Amino acid sequence: MSPFSDYPNYDGLGLADLVRTRQVTPLELVEAAIAQIMAHNPALNAVTFPLFDHARAAAQAPLPDAPFAGVPMLLKDFWATCAGVPTSDGNAMLRHFPRPCDSEMVRRWKASGVIILGKTNVPEFALQPTTEPAAFGPTRNPWDLRRSPAGSSGGSAAAVAARMVPIASATDGGGSIRMPAACCGLFGLKVSRGRTPSGPDHGEMWSGLGVEHVITRTVRDSAAMLDATAGMDVGAPYAAPAPQRPFLDEVTCEPGRLRIAFTDHPFFGHAVHPECRAGVRATARMLEQLGHEVVEDAPRIDGGVCAKAMMIVVSAEVRAALVEAALLAGRRPHPEDFEAATYALGLLGASYSLQAYMAAWRRMRQTAREVGQFFTYYDVLLTPTLAQPPLPLGHFALTPPQALLLRVVNRLGAGWMLRALTVPHQIANQLYDYMPYTPLFNITGQPAMSVPLIWSGEGLPIGMQFAARYGDEATLFRLAGQLERARPWAQRRPLL
Repeated sequence: MSPFSDYPNYDGLGLADLVRTRQVTPLELVEAAIAQIMAHNPALNAVTFPLFDHARAAAQAPLPDAPFAGVPMLLKDFWATCAGVPTSDGNAMLRHFPRPCDSEMVRRWKASGVIILGKTNVPEFALQPTTEPAAFGPTRNPWDLRRSPAGSSGGSAAAVAARMVPIASATDGGGSIRMPAACCGLFGLKVSRGRTPSGPDHGEMWSGLGVEHVITRTVRDSAAMLDATAGMDVGAPYAAPAPQRPFLDEVTCEPGRLRIAFTDHPFFGHAVHPECRAGVRATARMLEQLGHEVVEDAPRIDGGVCAKAMMIVVSAEVRAALVEAALLAGRRPHPEDFEAATYALGLLGASYSLQAYMAAWRRMRQTAREVGQFFTYYDVLLTPTLAQPPLPLGHFALTPPQALLLRVVNRLGAGWMLRALTVPHQIANQLYDYMPYTPLFNITGQPAMSVPLIWSGEGLPIGMQFAARYGDEATLFRLAGQLERARPWAQRRPLL
């Protein structure tokens, strides 16, 4: 069967409409997606677990009467478990252990009608703002193969930007949906805490920091997919407030006159690239032209205290994840089974006391209260998504002295980690300098989106981040729809 040649020009809902009206078959779409993957994945390394035979079989089986029936999709190889398929979390050891069942999100994605073609590359345990795992090699940015697509959903973003699929799953515990969307010229929404399910294997993800959704080219695909997946599952500890109407309806609804604050001052980190600063101000002017009230303002937080609290909580979560991974493999955690920085972060988590963990968790919840007050005055806050345009691959690699010290400490154990805090702090500071805007809204649980509105002097995408009140994805979808109509981006594509 010859691939459907016009496949790359459609978004997910567009492809589903072609299937619904019998202009193409699901199998034709699957073959077209496979052709795109085969053409571009050797250069990009975005797809690490192809499931082509599975996809072909699914395309020839009865599909649900659902909004994305027959549409090809890829899963991020982290959190999204698929029955009979390994979930490697970017780790060499875990790629050998198939998981027993679908996660609730995978079940809901399948119920939306999508056909899963494989899993995408991810940094080990989704810990880096770049996608360069030792187990699978680096994923490259379709806009410039020398640069990173960011992380941790970099494989998903690269695949969508390269038109392998119109939709790919993604997670966000500190910016991992928004950062790759920004670097790959895509739309990426981090949903509110509790908006999408995390079961059955997780009560909550990363102590409430993490959520799961998708990366897309168009706003409407993101909205329609959230309509298909939103809502609490059995045993969920909490849920975001139910929307008043479908999110897809919001995309074509005018947002009215919003009160929008903007800032280019980093919440964490230090320097911000001039093109990112200029991008915020250009976006603010565009918002004014669209009729919104725009004010330069920002919530007042202690970035250093928040950054430390987040590092304590994440490091504890990483330690728990390493223990669970080793248990799955039938062994105890050993530094040889993990990348040096991953294992060291786990040791750091084991080094903190329970009192330190609870103090950090409480600090994050208090920050959510403080930032929530700011959003009683404003509907939306605009910032850059990242402090830099897409960075070269290897930017976050450990220096030889750092790598040597971590290897030594990893062998000595947790009791020595607090004596070697200089290196973890150096690494954390480097990360926060790159991503000074996104983690705040993982801490607060608010929805935030990256919109591809700005392009650098080198022709690289620079995302703009918009955050709204907790539970108010509707306002973001209305604003995103207005921005997409004012400055269409979906047909802009990298020259692969």
